Amino acid sequence: MTTREPEQPEPLAEHVAVYLRFRRVFGEGGLRTGDARKRAEKKKRGGPSVPFGLGRDPHGIDDVLEGLTSKLGWNSPLAQADLLASWPELAGAETAEHSAPVGIEDGVLTVRCDSTAWATQLRLMRGTITTEIALRYPHAGIQSVRFEGPNAPSWKRGPRAIPGRGPRDTYG
Repeated sequence: MTTREPEQPEPLAEHVAVYLRFRRVFGEGGLRTGDARKRAEKKKRGGPSVPFGLGRDPHGIDDVLEGLTSKLGWNSPLAQADLLASWPELAGAETAEHSAPVGIEDGVLTVRCDSTAWATQLRLMRGTITTEIALRYPHAGIQSVRFEGPNAPSWKRGPRAIPGRGPRDTYG
């Protein structure tokens, strides 16, 4: 009687071994979509899939848009645009008739005023306006407010400019 030695399994071909290792490491090849991966992950965890379970409630459009804008980093530009659009509410109706926000640069809101008197009046109200901006529009990133009066013409340029201080009591 001859004794048979137990048969050794044939070594796998290299490409089959690589495929089986990849399948073990990366999972099933049929789970290519995100939804398929989520379903497989949920199945692994053993969580119930019920229609009214946790996390299945619909969200309002405001929650969805707020999440989207914060995810994309649009909070600051949207808050700044909203601030510029609502200047009459922020400064008051009469003040807004004589002043207008020009722009925001490096956290500084620039406001152009009709006269130097209005610019001075708004400079006195700077603390109140800055506080109101910080409370209503915290994402706008406004650190300070600059008020400018009207620009007077300059005599410092041109072919016939004369050195000196120019006219003194004409504007002011």
